[in-house]
Amino acid sequence: MRKTIALLVAVMMSGVSGGVLAAGDATAGKQKSSACVSCHGVDGNGATPLAGKDAAYLAEQLQDFRSGARSNSMMNMMAAKLGDDDIADLAAYYAAQPAR
Repeated sequence: MRKTIALLVAVMMSGVSGGVLAAGDATAGKQKSSACVSCHGVDGNGATPLAGKDAAYLAEQLQDFRSGARSNSMMNMMAAKLGDDDIADLAAYYAAQPAR
């Protein structure tokens, strides 16, 4: 019984919620990143680096910019245009880039 409860709790805490996005497509993310280049660089190693950061973290930040929970005039405007798939793809792309 304890193992069943522990398994149930583990599944519930694994991030199955409305705010969690499915794994993105890094190739699609690269294609969608052209608007990000001026601040984040071609490979995510720009003035505001994203390369190598955790995809879930990056997705959460973009969701927060999109919803207004996190405030930055440029990022709020950019994220407002993104759908859930766009966010997942961009997060996957930047997470896959090696940080320098």
